[in-house]
Amino acid sequence: MPRNGGIYLHLYEKLRDAITSGVYPFGSRFPSKRTCAEENGVSLMTVAHAYSILCDEGYLASRERSGFYVTYRQTDLISLPEESSVPLIPSTLPESHREYLPFPLYARTVRRILTQWGSRLMEKSPNDGLLSLRIAIRDHLARVRGIRVQPDQIVIGSGAEYLYGLIVQILGRERIYAVETPSYDMIQHVYLAQGVTLDYLPMGSDGVRSTALRHTKASVLHVTPFRSFPTLVTASASKRQEYISWAMKKEGFIIEDDYDSEFSPSSKAEDTLFSLSKMERVIYVNTFSRTVAPSIRAGFMVLPASLISLYRERAGFMSCSVPVLEQVLLEDLLTSGNFARHINRVRRTRRHSPVS
Repeated sequence: MPRNGGIYLHLYEKLRDAITSGVYPFGSRFPSKRTCAEENGVSLMTVAHAYSILCDEGYLASRERSGFYVTYRQTDLISLPEESSVPLIPSTLPESHREYLPFPLYARTVRRILTQWGSRLMEKSPNDGLLSLRIAIRDHLARVRGIRVQPDQIVIGSGAEYLYGLIVQILGRERIYAVETPSYDMIQHVYLAQGVTLDYLPMGSDGVRSTALRHTKASVLHVTPFRSFPTLVTASASKRQEYISWAMKKEGFIIEDDYDSEFSPSSKAEDTLFSLSKMERVIYVNTFSRTVAPSIRAGFMVLPASLISLYRERAGFMSCSVPVLEQVLLEDLLTSGNFARHINRVRRTRRHSPVS
C-alpha cells in the first residue's frame, strides 16, 4: 500500500531506492515516463510527478530531447568533482509575516488552552519537555519527514541555539566542530561561546566542498542541507550521501539543522540526513520559531538511540527551558491539524511566488 498517502510518493520511493542501490548507476539513462508507467501500472501523470521530485532532489536530470539520466552517485569522498563557488545574499535571515501562524488562530488556541488547562499550566515541565508534545512531534516527523523514533529520543528546548549548547555538552568540548562557511552567524557564535574549536568548511554550489570535508580534522559536522543561509544552497542527494559516508568513516556525528525545510515549495519535503542514515550518526535539530512565530522560542532535537544514555548523564538533569503554555500550544497545533494546514498554505503560496 502506498505510504504517505500518495501513489506518486510510493513510486518515487521505489525509484529512489533503485537508484541508490545501484540498479541504475550514475550517468545511465533512466526509463522513459511511458515505459515506467507501463511497467508500474500507473498513469503518466503519476510518473511525471515522481520524476519531478527525483529531479528536484538531485537523483535525476532531464536532458532536452534525450530523456532522464541518473545524477546520483555514492561517494568515497574522493570521486566528486570540485564544486563552483556560490553567490551570497544579504546577511540577514529572510522573514515574512505572511508566513507566520495567523494571529487570530494563535489567540483562539491560547484562550482555549487557558480555559481547559487552568492552573496546571503553572506546573513544572519534565526536563525533556511534555511527553504529550514529544509524542505529537514524533507523529509529525513520521508523517512528513520520514523520521521514525521514540519520544525519549526527542528533547524540547528554547530554540536551536539553546540546543546547540546541549549538543556540545553531550558530545564534549574536546572535539573539533566543522561548520559551513558562510553560514548563519549565530551558529558560530554559540559554538565559540561554548569553548569548542571550529573548522570552517567553504561552501560550493552543492554544499560543503568535498576537498574541505575530506581533509577536516573535525569529528562533528554542522550542516543545513536545505537552503543553507546565506548561500541558499540545498544539498543534493549525492551530497547528502557524502555527508553520511563522512560520518561513518570518521565515526563522527552530523548535526542536521533542518531550518525552514517545512516550507519547501516542492510537493515533498527533502529527505533528511537522519532518515537516510542507518548508522545513528545524525542529531536532528528543528525549531518552531520559523514555522509558528519568532516569539515562540521553542525547538527540539532528535537524538540517535545510541546517544540517549550519554544525554541523560551529561545534560538530562537540566530543566526544560520552554514554558508549559508554549508546549501545550504547539501540541495542540500539531494534533489538531492546524500546524499542517498552516504549513500547506505557505507552501502553496511559495509555489506561486518562489522565495528568491
